[in-house]
Amino acid sequence: MKNTIISVKDLVKNYGEFKAVKGISFEVFEGEIFGLLGPNGAGKSTTLEIIETLRPKTSGEVIVDGYNLDKSPGGIKKIIGVQLQSSGFYPGLNLLQLVDLFCGLYNKKMDPMELLDMVNLKEKAKAKVKELSGGQKQRFSVATTLINDPKIIFLDEPTTGLDPQARRNLWELIKQIRERGTTVIITTHYMDEAEYLCDRVAIIDGGEIIKLDTPDQLIDNLIASGFERKKEMKLANLEDVFISLTGRSLRDS
Repeated sequence: MKNTIISVKDLVKNYGEFKAVKGISFEVFEGEIFGLLGPNGAGKSTTLEIIETLRPKTSGEVIVDGYNLDKSPGGIKKIIGVQLQSSGFYPGLNLLQLVDLFCGLYNKKMDPMELLDMVNLKEKAKAKVKELSGGQKQRFSVATTLINDPKIIFLDEPTTGLDPQARRNLWELIKQIRERGTTVIITTHYMDEAEYLCDRVAIIDGGEIIKLDTPDQLIDNLIASGFERKKEMKLANLEDVFISLTGRSLRDS
């Protein structure tokens, strides 16, 4: 029996007469990578921000690891880590100093070099965020979500704008985080990313969940309905060719 760590029931978010989230319900199991997929404006980021206590809901119930959003938002904040689509860091501080700053804010003791080493940024310890490549910035942003040793981390489109090598290296980092026992909630527009990473996905459109299942089961259901690709798929794609020719090393990604 899988333990439910997040329970969302009949969640509604209205902006005046506009209904951004229309009574959605779902559960996230402890230790899984759960994906929220949908087009822009579907309501997925709004849903995450409500669970993260960053945005008020109109109605519904949200429980995170036993904490009720209405009664114990502070309890939720203590057990989650949040990586947003755009993160701002003090420009004058290097990575070591920033990790120390976050440790102070969370009242946590941590070896900054150990954290940077985990995300392959040890050699950039004295660099400022503005001196990092896009992939390095994203890995550092993800690293900061781990400082308070959260039970759950939220990643909102973490690989947007990254090159293929940086994307795949961030995928492996997310897998490693899950292997530590952390539950991961992710939004993405890349379906190959969701298929590779997620144990289950919820597809949201127009503020409603239209399907929720494992990627494999969703694909099998589509095939069983008679769907056929117009072009035969090969065992590799162009991204695989690119990675094979240029290598998987992090470089400056």
